[in-house]
Amino acid sequence: MSAGNGNANGDGGFSFPKGPAIPKITTGAKRDNEICHDDSGPTVKATTLDELHSLQKKRSAPTTPINQSGTAFSEEERQKIQLQSISASLASLTRESGPKVVRGDPAEKKADGSTTPAYAHGQHQSIFSPALGAVSDSSLKFTHVLYNLSPAELYEQAIKYEKGSFITSNGALATLSGAKTGRAPRDKRVVRDATTEDELWWGKGSPNIEMDEHTFMVNRERAVDYLNSLEKVFVNDQFLNWDPENRIKVRIVSARAYHSLFMHNMCIRPTPEELESFGTPDFTIYNAGQFPCNRYTHYMTSSTSVDLNLSRREMVILGTQYAGEMKKGLFSVMHYLMPKRRILSLHSGCNMGKDGDVALFFGLSGTGKTTLSTDHNRYLIGDDEHCWTETGVSNIEGGCYAKCVDLSREKEPDIWNAIKFGTVLENVVFDEHTREVDYSDKSVTENTRAAYPIEFIPNAKIPCVGPHPKNVILLACDAFGVLPPVSKLNLAQTMYHFISGYTALVAGTEDGIKEPTATFSACFGAAFIMLHPTKYAAMLAEKMKRQGATGWLVNTGWSGGSYGVGNRIKLAYTRKIIVAIHSGSLLEANYKKTDIFGFEIPTEIEGIPSEILDPVNSWSDKKAHKETLLKLGGLFKKNLETFANHKIGVDGKLTEEILAAGPIF
Repeated sequence: MSAGNGNANGDGGFSFPKGPAIPKITTGAKRDNEICHDDSGPTVKATTLDELHSLQKKRSAPTTPINQSGTAFSEEERQKIQLQSISASLASLTRESGPKVVRGDPAEKKADGSTTPAYAHGQHQSIFSPALGAVSDSSLKFTHVLYNLSPAELYEQAIKYEKGSFITSNGALATLSGAKTGRAPRDKRVVRDATTEDELWWGKGSPNIEMDEHTFMVNRERAVDYLNSLEKVFVNDQFLNWDPENRIKVRIVSARAYHSLFMHNMCIRPTPEELESFGTPDFTIYNAGQFPCNRYTHYMTSSTSVDLNLSRREMVILGTQYAGEMKKGLFSVMHYLMPKRRILSLHSGCNMGKDGDVALFFGLSGTGKTTLSTDHNRYLIGDDEHCWTETGVSNIEGGCYAKCVDLSREKEPDIWNAIKFGTVLENVVFDEHTREVDYSDKSVTENTRAAYPIEFIPNAKIPCVGPHPKNVILLACDAFGVLPPVSKLNLAQTMYHFISGYTALVAGTEDGIKEPTATFSACFGAAFIMLHPTKYAAMLAEKMKRQGATGWLVNTGWSGGSYGVGNRIKLAYTRKIIVAIHSGSLLEANYKKTDIFGFEIPTEIEGIPSEILDPVNSWSDKKAHKETLLKLGGLFKKNLETFANHKIGVDGKLTEEILAAGPIF
């Protein structure tokens, strides 16, 4: 009996017909008992899987500071010092001490099943001393602290525990900020007390909406109790301001890995040695954004509240998970603290040429501040927040917060390439399968954002400091089409237009009519300033005068008519103007004076049609041009009425100079 091509043999098996001999494989000479290509290794020493996993990670050992006895702190001592500081930050007013805090993720246990043993029960000293003897369950629990985690660790936390967190195809972490996808300026409050009563700008036009200290403490207690009720919190200890003489230590306590990674990117990241000697922070943020405020609390108008207490150096966030509230809240704090040191805080971009010439760029949304300050031929000092000190300029932040709507590789290659592992992408839409981001999709919000460390920009200057600015460039996108493409400003005009903070937006279509709308934001950042705008303007003028800096007003908007009639000034022309400013060649041009605004405008710039340099030449309807010019001048005058009664300078003369630098009819 046979089966297939084989023949049955006597043993019940099969034999196959003989064919051509298979060539013998030669492996070379080998010694007796040697296994060819043996790449096996000795068996691991671990006896359990948990023990094996524990061998996968090694702990870095940073240098430890020396204590008072002259010996180095042990790892346990160092951790206890850190935890005591964090416990004090999380202390409630209704307890005599802070919560029990312990380092590490409660979900990750050691091989023996225990968690990190070192913990602290910090002492708390309050401005109030409530006689409360009752002990709540909160005093029996530990709060685990995830302290200054790395981006990789924060990715893991977000992916594991935060719904809506995904890794995109470019390596960035995509997250959702919840119902709030932008700042809530109407819900921002500042404590009005003996410290701030006479210092801050209050009243009409001011962004500072007051609250009393008692209400702040109610909200602080609500935020702290919420954070203490969680099994774990994230704590970031970081710096603001690259100027080492004037940097501020900040602590951010939050409930989300997304918020911790955002602030890791946006603040200045300490070295391990700086972290060990960090000590007590100068300012603390309590971000309890998932938890709403009590709308029945005095001063509250919604379930959202962002509260600043400058006396306590604290900020409380309730009812909003939008990360930008932390960034801009700290910027407001810097607008208060820095002028006390004779340092001017500025909402501006800043870059530096190869020869050390620095330029500041001011501009509201849509004016081209980011585009024009990002220049491959110049170093980027920062994109948004700066200080002008006695020695030069310094970036306040350690990162960039770029808009992503309609982002493209061609138009913004630096931002496009900066969106990679470590970057936070807020509220973007991506393909379910490939995870490729569609920056044109505004399904969640139009305010999509990317937050990344500044060193992700290839021409960033690290450290982010530079000499005194040579040029101060004010950008306006004038949809009325009557401002010149570039104007040279004297000091009074620079102050006037700095206080005005003008741009014009195009309103949506209504019954087929499109109408430009003037927008004014004092100091190009009214939502964040704390003092009266004229104080910042006076400081700007004083520094410009001392350093010989030149002021410029650059219109990136329309020419030859208002929006719908004229055309947007070509970006190539604006770039040529900026290059001429940087090089100093524009200072050598011939100038003439315009009507109404009294601008000094050049009669000729190489590579730019001369007829567009004076707007009246590019308008076919001269009467319409004059009417529109008068209309815009009237809007400027009306806006400045808010500041006319605030006197600065000797006998108020500086205020008079500023007002006189405006439109003259």
